[in-house]
Amino acid sequence: MVAAMAKPATKTKRKPLPPAERARIEELFQRFLSLADDPRTELNYDSPYTLVTAVALSAQATDVSVNKATGRLFAVADTPQAMLALGEEGLIPFIASIGLFRTKAKNVIAAARIIVEQHGGEVPLDRAALMALPGVGRKTASVVLNELRIEPAIAVDTHVFRVSHRLKLSTGKTPDLVEADLMAVVPEPYLTRAHHWLILHGRYTCVARRPKCEDCPMADLCPSKLLFVAT
Repeated sequence: MVAAMAKPATKTKRKPLPPAERARIEELFQRFLSLADDPRTELNYDSPYTLVTAVALSAQATDVSVNKATGRLFAVADTPQAMLALGEEGLIPFIASIGLFRTKAKNVIAAARIIVEQHGGEVPLDRAALMALPGVGRKTASVVLNELRIEPAIAVDTHVFRVSHRLKLSTGKTPDLVEADLMAVVPEPYLTRAHHWLILHGRYTCVARRPKCEDCPMADLCPSKLLFVAT
């Protein structure tokens, strides 16, 4: 069951979209749907606990690097109880290849302790309780809740930020403002999947330096295409 729609971190006042713009955005997400009807994170996980841990570890790191580390880590510690038994010093060798690994190790162990002591060993699946865990901010909570289809949420990372601006879905200057814009303009049927569509589009097609406009299925709907084709 899908919970009530997430409230964006920042509220913005937007003028009602003109009919033509509403139609363009609807067509954008219809095309995303035709390409992948059930997009998912590329982080490897098999439970809410391994998901929240992987997402927390992925801050300022690539999914590929996190998957390499967690492949070995989760083989020995895939529950908060096992993570506590491993301990901070035992965890560090598994994640030393990931950026900020010492801070992340401290947070992962502290979060595991809270999950065991305050939540009976089960990851709390509501936003406030998730965000109370060390190392779990709004973006991480949004990824977890959206991936598990608990709450329609859009976590704004560098890919979502870039694609949202290029597709003129947002002009927000901060991730919170972009999130608020997206929650306002993405048609409701697509809200649980928009996060992953935008990430994957930014990761593989609408890349930072040389977007692949010639291969982009959204090119005719993209206000930025001529800028990049011209350069």
